[in-house]
Amino acid sequence: MKGIVPPMVTPLKSQDELDVEGLERLVEHIIKGGVSGLFLLGTTGEGPGLSYALRRELLERTCKLVNGRVPVLACVTDTSFTESVHLAQVAADCGCHAAVLSAPYYFVPDSPELIEYVAHITSQIPLPLYLYNMPGLTKVNFSMDVLKAAMDMPGIVGLKDSSCSMLYFHQVRALIGERDDFGLLVGPEEMLAETVLLGGDGGVNGGANLFPRLYVELYKAAENKDMERISRLQKEVLAVAHSLYTVGSHPSSLIKGLKCALSLEGICSDVVAEPFQSFRSKEREQVASLLGDLKGKIDTALN
Repeated sequence: MKGIVPPMVTPLKSQDELDVEGLERLVEHIIKGGVSGLFLLGTTGEGPGLSYALRRELLERTCKLVNGRVPVLACVTDTSFTESVHLAQVAADCGCHAAVLSAPYYFVPDSPELIEYVAHITSQIPLPLYLYNMPGLTKVNFSMDVLKAAMDMPGIVGLKDSSCSMLYFHQVRALIGERDDFGLLVGPEEMLAETVLLGGDGGVNGGANLFPRLYVELYKAAENKDMERISRLQKEVLAVAHSLYTVGSHPSSLIKGLKCALSLEGICSDVVAEPFQSFRSKEREQVASLLGDLKGKIDTALN
């Protein structure tokens, strides 16, 4: 898979109820922006904070809405091996194209244990599998030894890296070499252009929920090595990250900022899953001001 695969936010009406109408608007908004796929139930989608029933409902409804227009990837990470396998089966039944799996958290495996875990779970998951490197939250890094072993396992097709490390990116690229059967997508949007220029396959970028075309066009510019356009669009991607994601300075500000902005645009609700809380009026006013400025500058940069 190449291009932009937004880690879709999960529109919520309440703690355990989907914003169904908002979900429909969000899916159409993102697909209209020209993305290459959708990634459900990841970090930006608050997957680990949602009930199993709601996760299943999101997969079912989203796959029906997408209706095959783009591939859908489902994060099946869980502390329970069995629940990860069950969720992967649900994803397959709904029509998802691939599963995405980070290292299990809370009980931290060492490298030999992680290799065995990946081998065991891959044999039971009925979908192609992307590994998801998210050491900041799982406290486990997919080392080169683990990746080297995983790359030879049937069914593992790539890595989504959210380590924020260019050193790690270069190590993975060197490990992949000339193989064209193992993809490499990056999460941090600030690194999108650089990693594509250096052989990465695209981005799983949160800001593409709100401004999908901006990220798609930056990816295309990097693919075409159009340095002037990269410079112009990268400036706006950085502006999104450095303004919208820093309101309130909460660890959850990225998710809150995106959901607040999407609600201000009339796309979906801004309800976030506990333990997070939606922005209050003062923060919403700040997001509204930032959003107006961002939209004008992004429109200018794209045209």
